[in-house]
Amino acid sequence: MYPGDGALHWGFPLMSVLMVVRHGQASFLAENYDKLSPLGERQARLLGEYWVSHGLQFTHVYYGPAERQIRTGEIIGDVFRSAGLSWPEPIAEPDLDEFPAEKVVRTFLPVLMDRHPHMAQLVEEFQTATEMEKKRRLFDRVLREVSERWLDGEVADDSFPTWPAFCSRVANAVLRVIDTAPPSSSVAVFTSAGPMAATARAALDLSHSATLNLTWSPRNASFSEFFFTTGRFSLSTFNTTPHLRNSDLLTYR
Repeated sequence: MYPGDGALHWGFPLMSVLMVVRHGQASFLAENYDKLSPLGERQARLLGEYWVSHGLQFTHVYYGPAERQIRTGEIIGDVFRSAGLSWPEPIAEPDLDEFPAEKVVRTFLPVLMDRHPHMAQLVEEFQTATEMEKKRRLFDRVLREVSERWLDGEVADDSFPTWPAFCSRVANAVLRVIDTAPPSSSVAVFTSAGPMAATARAALDLSHSATLNLTWSPRNASFSEFFFTTGRFSLSTFNTTPHLRNSDLLTYR
């Protein structure tokens, strides 16, 4: 059963739904990372087909600015239209973009490699690895540790926002989305793992550290469901993938 079935029919006629979608798999280590991989396009299509089969329709759609976010929404929109269903004109929301992970690593990794030999070892293993899955695992370990040390204040750079500032940026974007939605709206937002975690933080009052930790868990083309009405914003489900039934469809990067 679709986890959101009846969300607007539980005796709360003014309750609205916000679906926050992580983009499909991007093109890891390709010249253009931001382009969806063939698997990423398939993941998005399967999500669209799943929603259509469960009778979902949306009153508003928002895209983050990244190519992978926009393309995920476009594919799902095509599925809806092919099924004879309406798809709202998407609204661009730049503040739903991912945190600058590449810049964080590029800026801080050289310093941290000098301070921490094990990080230099991880980079060396990444550079010599020949299997793509091993490269992904090593990259994720490096990204995670660099980001955690950045959050803890071991390294800093005033040229880009802090992690708390990123969380606030996303929270304000989500607030704008829900504040402009009429009662009983159904809103889809296409974004990335960081904004998905930051949206959960807004609903659950998580610490910044817990929010960063949550960022690593969303799967590609997963969705999280939130309910909202005046004075209320709550999490229903997080990182849901009922449309990806085979293990080879589940990816994190």
